Amino acid sequence: MNRIPRAEHPRPDRERAEWLSLNGTWEFEIDNARVGVEKRFFERTSLEESILVPFCPESRLSGIAHTDFMNTVWYRRDIEIPLSFAGKRVLLHIDACDYHTAVYVNGRHVGSHDGGYTPFAFDITDALHDGKNSLTIRADDDLRSEKQLSGKQSSRLASYGCYYTRTTGIWQSVWLEAVEEAHVLSYRAYPNVTDPSVGLLVSMSQASLGATLTVKAYYEGRLMGKASARVDSLQASLSLPLAEKHLWECGKGRLYDLVFTTEQNGRTDLLKGYFGLREVALTKEKGLTVNGKTVFGRFVLDQGFYPEGIYTAPSDEALLFDIEASMACGFNGARLHQKVFEPRFLYHADRLGYMVWAETGNWGLDHTEENSIYSFLPEWLEEIERDFSHPSVIGWCPFNETWDKHGRRQCNSFLDTVYDVTRAIDRTRPVITTSGSYPTRRTDVHDVHDYEQDPEKLRSYYADLKDGICRDQLWRRDPNRQVFDPRLPVFVSEYGGIAWKKENGAWGYGKSATSEEEFFARLEGLTDALLENPCIFAFCYTQLTDVEQEQNGLLTYQREYKFSPERYHRIFSKAAAIEK
Repeated sequence: MNRIPRAEHPRPDRERAEWLSLNGTWEFEIDNARVGVEKRFFERTSLEESILVPFCPESRLSGIAHTDFMNTVWYRRDIEIPLSFAGKRVLLHIDACDYHTAVYVNGRHVGSHDGGYTPFAFDITDALHDGKNSLTIRADDDLRSEKQLSGKQSSRLASYGCYYTRTTGIWQSVWLEAVEEAHVLSYRAYPNVTDPSVGLLVSMSQASLGATLTVKAYYEGRLMGKASARVDSLQASLSLPLAEKHLWECGKGRLYDLVFTTEQNGRTDLLKGYFGLREVALTKEKGLTVNGKTVFGRFVLDQGFYPEGIYTAPSDEALLFDIEASMACGFNGARLHQKVFEPRFLYHADRLGYMVWAETGNWGLDHTEENSIYSFLPEWLEEIERDFSHPSVIGWCPFNETWDKHGRRQCNSFLDTVYDVTRAIDRTRPVITTSGSYPTRRTDVHDVHDYEQDPEKLRSYYADLKDGICRDQLWRRDPNRQVFDPRLPVFVSEYGGIAWKKENGAWGYGKSATSEEEFFARLEGLTDALLENPCIFAFCYTQLTDVEQEQNGLLTYQREYKFSPERYHRIFSKAAAIEK
């Protein structure tokens, strides 16, 4: 029997006992003429090829490895509903499919979704019948339209510069779940480290009105708190005082387990989740604080690409390895760059006490058009809802380098609106509106990118931060740019990028180091220049691993250390001025 790829439960933060992975071999067909709907592919009993889900057809792991443009792709397989699902509603979950997705069950259209990075689910119960059922999925993708988020996916035929192999169609797990009519959809955790307690805002299904919701919190199996409420609207609010305080901290991801029980008409739905007891704040004086203590952010740029799986990690162990490798190099977190990472990555970050700035793949979208908000905001809100309760997520960054390839200015009202909405939804985390010092009227951070390779020059550029003067790369191109608001804390969220023995036309930032001694002298000099500046609360080194032709990682694309991680650790883990 063939092994099911990525067979682990994809959502440890929202897990029920009755579920079934649909990963594995599916039928597959490329429809570049986009005639599949007219030809009623959704009624077919077979397609031309086979593919291994959840890997995208561009990847080698999928068995397809087709890297040309694909306008539309189709998937099909037969499914049988487990007997244990009897009497319950059956939900089909697709955790990510790029970009416009339509789902058919037994030839019947059951739902559609726009967005390539966020999960969605459809209740397919009424379209099912006894025995085998036909499940068909169609994905349309047009990243050249400038109307969809595509991140670092190349808009040219081949990879180039900092753009890499595309991802089309399904690239995260597909699975079934059995639920009662009355059930929890999602929850947001609001921890209070002072009391200690946790507030919960729980979204409920339409049929839950009148049900009783009970939530219990546990720590290492011991009951910590309990609360119940009658469900009188589609959101229930509860507060759980906690019997013991166990703080989530960097390197110590202490987690409380949650059990949600929904009872109605003698039926019970059970959902398991978790949260971390931690609070974050960001100020000019203290920098980033976790539970009131200043923590210098030693972040690394993580792009989440894999040689065999492209956007999709080949295994759960591969997700864990990247976090452990980062920590071994001396980092306490990462910028999850130009991509929405898999929920299981965040689960491992939660467990290990690893901080992350959550981004999305905003590149590919036209940032000069106010109407782009209609393409951006729905998917961004889905990401916030998905990841709100992960304690590892310490901040949001909706945009990165909002320059326009035609030389046009970003639309500030578009960016301002996204900032305002993000802060309205989540007042517990800071927001970097756009990373890279592209001027915005509303942001919580002055965020800059600087790939200067001379340590002393880099140090001089940031010598006057206390006066609101930041001579970053953009300022050096145009010294007439307005100085930044000196009340804002400063994050150098891209630096370094030092190349080492580039191969096959690859590139890195600046001149490639010619010896190990030169590499480490430059690395330490650049890092010290930032650590020793009391006005900088965090840095982010570019980058954790090479990605295709961009070879400036601390590890190769195949996840091999270029140098000893202990030597990296000694440099990146030095005490920072703001911590002293």
